[in-house]
Amino acid sequence: MATQKNSKRNSESRKAIDDALEQEAPFWVRLWDQVGTLILAIVIALAIRAFVIEPFRIPSGSMLPTLLIGDHLFVNKFLYGPRVPFTDWRLPGIREPKRGDVVVFEVARTPDRGRGGIVPADKQPDRPRDDFIKRLVGLPGDRITVRDGRLEINGVPMEQIDFDLEHRDELGRRLDVRTEMLEACGHEILDDPGLGGLQVVDYVVPEGRYFMMGDNRDYSNDSRQWGTVRLEEMKGPAFLLYWSWDVNGNALQFFNPLNWFKAEKRWDRVFRPVRCESKAEIEGAGGS
Repeated sequence: MATQKNSKRNSESRKAIDDALEQEAPFWVRLWDQVGTLILAIVIALAIRAFVIEPFRIPSGSMLPTLLIGDHLFVNKFLYGPRVPFTDWRLPGIREPKRGDVVVFEVARTPDRGRGGIVPADKQPDRPRDDFIKRLVGLPGDRITVRDGRLEINGVPMEQIDFDLEHRDELGRRLDVRTEMLEACGHEILDDPGLGGLQVVDYVVPEGRYFMMGDNRDYSNDSRQWGTVRLEEMKGPAFLLYWSWDVNGNALQFFNPLNWFKAEKRWDRVFRPVRCESKAEIEGAGGS
């Protein structure tokens, strides 16, 4: 009995001491105890977004059939070297951009409708910026030719494999599906047989710049129309889909409960990697 009384007395004494110390602590210390963990979590999340990965939502059909409207994916900002926020400094990357990468990059918006209101961001740095996503097809020094939906690089036609497949887009247009071998990078493209598409003849990609094209070749606003992109404007390559549904709109659509009940969820696309395929993989799958 005496032992229990002593234990209770010691516990009450420790509590009294802790309460006294808490009362004596300055206000900012007590405030940090309450909100410090939350602030630290926010700082870590922002640092990850700035330097490692960033989410991106597909708002248009320019990358069909590779990426669908309503796909949500992660961008690897670390691979090319992340840009330090609010500066033009870029940290060292793991590798240079390579042909076939699906890249998120910044462009400038202008009133010039002749180019779809788009110019390379470094050409008009005072204009508002927007994020685009396209496939990198041309490296610095490459000679690019595009005729009738066929891409040539340095005089070599990129092979297209036709599995006699068809895609119907959101406007009901019937488009041919082909698999293009961008050298070792196999990926699907769409072609409207009724259109010749944007033509490019013997365009040499300037040093330090990259030529971008959408996989939906006849319905993509890309380098054929407004020019090339510098590494400085590239955020990084897409590497993983983390969500997909048949919803178009801004990020607030995620918080609309009606979408969660009514919208089609594309569960088969969740956690699908964004990558090239080898020719053996493509032929083994039979184009499916």
